Amino acid sequence: MMNLTLRQLRYFEALAQHRHFGRAAEACAISQPALSVQIKELEESLGVPLFERTARQIRLTAFGEDMASRVRDILRGVEEIGEMARITQSGGAGRLRLGVIPTIAPYLLPRFLRQLRVDFPDLELHVRETMTANLIEELRHGRIDAAIVALPVSEPTFEEMPLLSENFVLVRPKSEETAPVPAPEHLERERLLLLEEGHCFRDQALSFCGMPTARPHEGLDGSSLSTLVQMVGAGLGVTLIPEMAVSVETPTAEVTVSRFKDKQPARKIGLIWRKSSPLGPQLQKIGYTVQTSAVLRSPETLLNQRDKKLYATQISILK
Repeated sequence: MMNLTLRQLRYFEALAQHRHFGRAAEACAISQPALSVQIKELEESLGVPLFERTARQIRLTAFGEDMASRVRDILRGVEEIGEMARITQSGGAGRLRLGVIPTIAPYLLPRFLRQLRVDFPDLELHVRETMTANLIEELRHGRIDAAIVALPVSEPTFEEMPLLSENFVLVRPKSEETAPVPAPEHLERERLLLLEEGHCFRDQALSFCGMPTARPHEGLDGSSLSTLVQMVGAGLGVTLIPEMAVSVETPTAEVTVSRFKDKQPARKIGLIWRKSSPLGPQLQKIGYTVQTSAVLRSPETLLNQRDKKLYATQISILK
């Protein structure tokens, strides 16, 4: 029987991810020689090489590629066993590693964190802010427990819980305050400013305007909604921002905010987690807290009437 250890599997997973002994050792908080020894012992136990080593790079062998996906499942399963034990010991409280995308985090977090502390006083919350693709990868590998993102994500191994929906608004220079609101398909003529590639909000804005996602780069993409609004205030163009960002980003800029008359661009925001996660029931309760405390303007922002009735039923059950 092969004597594989969880430590070896964690080191293998780190090296498979970083493809560099130094970075993998740093991620595992051990020395590079110690990591090398463990990887060598793992390969000797298996009797096959896991990595191809050259002077410039490290790549997985065919067997190593097959093993990597299985090791991720094993480590995630071990993590979930630990979560089950922690939940049992703490009576449902404990640590929650929550990911949030940048176009939601600064605006939604302040709305529900206070209520979250009231509803879950023993909850230790760790927030991770990054783009959707990174959050999906980290959630898949068990590095975070849940994430608040724009739906749908359409990952078969994830549970999706819709929380709320919101419209996008048009931000223009203050000088255009009395000008007619342009049709979505005419926004490109107005020099539409967007977030840099990798943000899902960028793709949503381009889709609404009927523009290709791979449009020519003009050197005017922003790294945050705040940057985009300030660029608009400087007269460099126009932009779209989600409704929840208006009260935070526009007061200090020389801009005007307009709503589209007919077709309303919108996004649905939700909480996602792994279907196999033992935190599922707790995450549902947390989702309801987010949903009630983060209403943007009125109850009408809570999705549709059917969702609101379902939500009211679920809240009464939880109480």
